[in-house]
Amino acid sequence: MNVVLKGAVLFFLSLAAGVTHAACSFDIEVGDYLRFSSTEMVVEKGCGSVTVNLKHSGQLPEKIMGHNWVLTKSSDVQPVATAGMSAGLASEYVPQGDERVIAFSEVIGGGETTSVSFSSERLVVGRGYTFFCSFPGHSYSMRGTLKVI
Repeated sequence: MNVVLKGAVLFFLSLAAGVTHAACSFDIEVGDYLRFSSTEMVVEKGCGSVTVNLKHSGQLPEKIMGHNWVLTKSSDVQPVATAGMSAGLASEYVPQGDERVIAFSEVIGGGETTSVSFSSERLVVGRGYTFFCSFPGHSYSMRGTLKVI
């Protein structure tokens, strides 16, 4: 079997096995629905800096169907999302100065993009992390896992 064919076979076997490749930068799309385009991110601990690029491909404005990207330990999702509702849109629906929030983006509406970069220093290999949208009512279905390797 030639080298190219072997590489292709290994690639497709890794996809079939559910192997996810780690990265330091991620592109995530949202729209006028309650879903992230990706529900799993695998980050390399050695990245130094992790960047998430969020694109809202929908049409509705941020006041109606805004989305953001917030990262916390998995155990902190619900309390942070609840506190975020009280913080309001002016604070990106994120409790300001809350130590439980590892990173967050601004809230964006249809046709907008934003990015957030954060240090991987606070991330611990093996700890459970969840990313979610903290716009009121969205965190129940708009969430995913972040794994550190």
